[in-house]
Amino acid sequence: MSQRKNIANLQVAQCLYDFIEQDVLVGLSIDSNNFWHNFAKIIENLMPVNKKLLTTRDTLQLQIDQWHQSHQGPAFNFSEYKAFLSEIGYLVPQVEDFHISTENVDKELATMAGPQLVVPIMNARFALNAVNARWGSLYDALYGTDIISEDDGAERQGNYNPVRGTKVIAFARDFLDTHLPLQSGSHHQAKHYGLKNNTLTITLDNGDETLLQSAQQYLAFQGEASDPSCLLFMNNGLHFEINFNKESVIGQSDKARISDITLESALTTIMDCEDSVAAVDAEDKVLAYKNWLGLNKGELTENISKNGQSFIRAMAPDRYYKTTDGNELKLKGRSLMFIRNVGHLMTNNAILTSTGEEVPEGILDAMITSLIALYDIQEKTQLSNSAEQSIYIVKPKMHGPEEVAFANLLFEQVEQALSLAKNTIKIGIMDEERRTSVNLKACIFAAKERVVFINTGFLDRTGDEIHTSMSAGAMERKADIKLTPWINAYEDNNVDVGLACGFSGKAQIGKGMWPIPDQMANMLATKINHVEAGANTAWVPSPTAATLHALHYHRVNVFDLQKKIQKRTPANVDDILTIPLAKDTHWSTSEIQHELDNNSQGILGYVVRWIDQGVGCSKVPDINDVGLMEDRATLRISSQHMANWLKHNICSKEMVLASLSKMAKIVDEQNSTDPLYTKMSDDLDNSIAFQAACDLVFKGEIQPNGYTEPLLHQFRLKKKQSNSI
Repeated sequence: MSQRKNIANLQVAQCLYDFIEQDVLVGLSIDSNNFWHNFAKIIENLMPVNKKLLTTRDTLQLQIDQWHQSHQGPAFNFSEYKAFLSEIGYLVPQVEDFHISTENVDKELATMAGPQLVVPIMNARFALNAVNARWGSLYDALYGTDIISEDDGAERQGNYNPVRGTKVIAFARDFLDTHLPLQSGSHHQAKHYGLKNNTLTITLDNGDETLLQSAQQYLAFQGEASDPSCLLFMNNGLHFEINFNKESVIGQSDKARISDITLESALTTIMDCEDSVAAVDAEDKVLAYKNWLGLNKGELTENISKNGQSFIRAMAPDRYYKTTDGNELKLKGRSLMFIRNVGHLMTNNAILTSTGEEVPEGILDAMITSLIALYDIQEKTQLSNSAEQSIYIVKPKMHGPEEVAFANLLFEQVEQALSLAKNTIKIGIMDEERRTSVNLKACIFAAKERVVFINTGFLDRTGDEIHTSMSAGAMERKADIKLTPWINAYEDNNVDVGLACGFSGKAQIGKGMWPIPDQMANMLATKINHVEAGANTAWVPSPTAATLHALHYHRVNVFDLQKKIQKRTPANVDDILTIPLAKDTHWSTSEIQHELDNNSQGILGYVVRWIDQGVGCSKVPDINDVGLMEDRATLRISSQHMANWLKHNICSKEMVLASLSKMAKIVDEQNSTDPLYTKMSDDLDNSIAFQAACDLVFKGEIQPNGYTEPLLHQFRLKKKQSNSI
């Protein structure tokens, strides 16, 4: 990182400077000198504020630690505890009732309900798959997952198993009968669909003709009216298609020549610069920004090799249909994109001040990702993102209303620097830190003119729960923490407060990730809970999962449900403040060992790929060989949990180290087929990844709010330097 460009009292990494000048500004009507001087002014104004907020975090945590240390066991009194939190400013006074006033919000966020993908933006292939996941094949999603059992000859084998295909088709016909019912008969009996006298008419296999129970569900067609190649419908605000192709293998064997059902799936996608990526320096940041630029210009492509064939994947075009009155209907072909910036904690060497200090990464992200989004705002792209000309930024890991207000100020100054209308930049507030949860209404109020999203990030929230109350005592076993009162109250509170602040029909209320990507039958059975909780979006790990989760939004009309939920008694903040301490710590030696081994495996399986290969989101087998989606949030839980048990003598340092050493061998075996993998167990003392994992546990208590980023970045940079020698 020796080459730097000195401009406007900033020392800008040459690779970032060249990218901004040669790739970004060249297509925009923004003067280079003005851009850099405006950027420098924002850094000068806000960097001290950013530092002060981080100091406040540390001060509050120290006060909480000291309070718990002097109020152990029987000395703990909840009323005194709550009064103490108010006294130090951790709990803020309740704000008066209000409704958000955000304007120019795209319908995907305001009036539609459906799945949301989160994808690492540094991986162009994943980003393209996600943005194109607006529409997904129901047949493919069913055929390729455990939704359809492999019993009775329905195995997933070869190019196509017609026995399995028959089961898929039966499932899909049941979907049509449930959500597109006929006046008589069943879609299982249909042998032809077509328009007669501008009315969709379905001919059954006995020769009878029937109509839809609700004619309004039919919208448009492709092909010929009497013999369409596609019919478009709507249910609960979501579109879906019946596709016909008599030339396809499936269409040939189907009496109605149906070849697929295509569901509108991932309405929105979060292009992630944060927890799912490993961006530790200027080169990494430029890669992330380049992919964001490609997405905003509509030009991102990736060469793909699959089944021995190579092709170029590009962004999907919009979809066009014909209505019965002869007009054209256009629907968005791509998922509406958020960009998730980093939080307030980390800095990055991409830009240094004149005195050599690294600039806060959150300020860097806000300015550059918004600059890039001007290609969409100024309509310099063939494939638009926001029809309302808004920029959507998810802001994670904010602690309380002060920090939300700071993000609001940052976005306001970026808008001024880029000559954008006030509140063009919209904010998604991650409700994933305890100080935000208990002050959520005040947090929303701090950004009431630009907020479009609140989401319960329960994984980070659990990590913060453990760290905030680190000194209070030993926590429950990790799985049992989910059974304690705070988590349900937290999840309910997010919906209650969002609805009370007028989110319904204006903004998203979201729920977290499905963590087991190979268990789609389990997801289909249980993730309906997120919809029934009143959330109009929830996170999924893949395009296939998005298509399957979309089925839940056909079953439940979320906006109708939200009207009922608004009448219930709101969640109690006292429950949210209930610490998940173990009531009885007399676990057996084998129970403690199992907990340590499970945590160790999750930590090592994730950290080794993060440090050695720069992979920020991995499917990591747990102790039972179940693949779990791991990112920095899950790492934060596991490392903080082990640090908590160490602090309260549930286990010893020797036990933890023995567990980590043992599980390193197992993780090595699980990665044995990866040609890029470097084994840890051959030389634990010199394995940078193993040392990082150890520090995350043994130094976990002193990490700021229990975050993993400082240590991960430190060891990743060390690994990159060792690779360059």
